[in-house]
Amino acid sequence: MRVVLQRVSEASVSIGGALHSSIGPGLLALVGVGRGDTRADAERLAAKTVALRVFDDDSGVMNLSLSAVGGELLAVSQFTLLASTRKGNRPSYINAAGHDLAVPLYELYCAECERLLGREVKRGVFGADMQVALVGDGPVTIVIDSEPDLRPAGKSENVG
Repeated sequence: MRVVLQRVSEASVSIGGALHSSIGPGLLALVGVGRGDTRADAERLAAKTVALRVFDDDSGVMNLSLSAVGGELLAVSQFTLLASTRKGNRPSYINAAGHDLAVPLYELYCAECERLLGREVKRGVFGADMQVALVGDGPVTIVIDSEPDLRPAGKSENVG
């Protein structure tokens, strides 16, 4: 499972030209579910989403979580986050989960965020052609994955 979190001043989802949902200050979560993902992955990433300290405290340091600042959350399903671009120029979505797994895990992620926040999580519509608009704040963009990063800290891949 992969979640891209963007700190926003506002964000919205429209479908067919009509506003479906919107939020003020908070996080936009783009949620991609992979073929091997589990309930535990959805629950863990929901907990991380709510607790991640990406909002400024009074000293201007990113030290506060979404729940601490009372921010809103808009979660949008996005299978393209699981795209593989290793070969050729056409992305492969072989790693993305099918509807039978992706829908329940996306819904579980949203429900768990709601439970942890104690308030409604705004949502897109799974599988719909959505127009997502946002006003980034910072900008701050964080990617969280259900698979741990196996590279040792301080090491980077040779890009040359």
